[in-house]
Amino acid sequence: MKLSVVIVNYNTWRHLQACLPALLASPLNPEVIVVDNDGSASPVESQFPGVRRLAQAENRWFCEGNNIGIDAAQGDYVLLLNPDTIPQPGALEKMVIFLESHPDYAGVTMQLRYPNGEIQRTCSRIPTYAYLLVNHTPLLIFRGWQVRLNAHHWYGDWGGDTDRDVEVLPGSCLMMRRDDLRLDSDLKLYFPEDDLARRFEGRKFRFLADGFIIHNEKSVTTSWLATEIYFRDMLIYVRKYHGAAGWGLLWLLSRPLLWGMRYRAR
Repeated sequence: MKLSVVIVNYNTWRHLQACLPALLASPLNPEVIVVDNDGSASPVESQFPGVRRLAQAENRWFCEGNNIGIDAAQGDYVLLLNPDTIPQPGALEKMVIFLESHPDYAGVTMQLRYPNGEIQRTCSRIPTYAYLLVNHTPLLIFRGWQVRLNAHHWYGDWGGDTDRDVEVLPGSCLMMRRDDLRLDSDLKLYFPEDDLARRFEGRKFRFLADGFIIHNEKSVTTSWLATEIYFRDMLIYVRKYHGAAGWGLLWLLSRPLLWGMRYRAR
């Protein structure tokens, strides 16, 4: 089998009804696996009998849920795909062809667009410690510094309209060889792409602009709980790659910003 597609579901059945038909229409005939974290994807079994649904007794979140799907996958390549996406004709094939013809590349992604056609900002460089500090602590008052760091992080000279080698692929659309792909299950929702980039540093990742996938970005991660998990996962990532001292400083400086956001959310 050439390709397996792994989708983690949590209250996204309405999106899956658009995503799954697009996947099943691919000439690649991919193996499609839905890891169902809350039972809301139970209609998959009757409406899309060609899709494997792996029901979970509890929420395994994004990272562990994807690992469950990867473990069950049989394809040479695995695409991690958000449920709120609609792959356009040819998108899956182009990513597989790229990896088949470029064994020196570790992974590939495809251009993502909002439903209105606007290109989304997806790929980035590996976040520097300074980038994390200036965007998640009161240091954001140093606006000029923040602008420079963000422009470097997000490839400010590039609009996502051309192919490019990048450091970090988006977890919403990330294809790698099955034997290489594994997410850090200590993380729940955020920073698994950055962790992958760290672990494969020195290998190349590619963004393809010849084709696209529609993505209803952040359609299921707009709650206050998602914000709390973001800060949790960020600190886990920072401790792993910047040590206890880096973790401690970011924890201390990020508290005022997090508490302020919590207050406004209430």
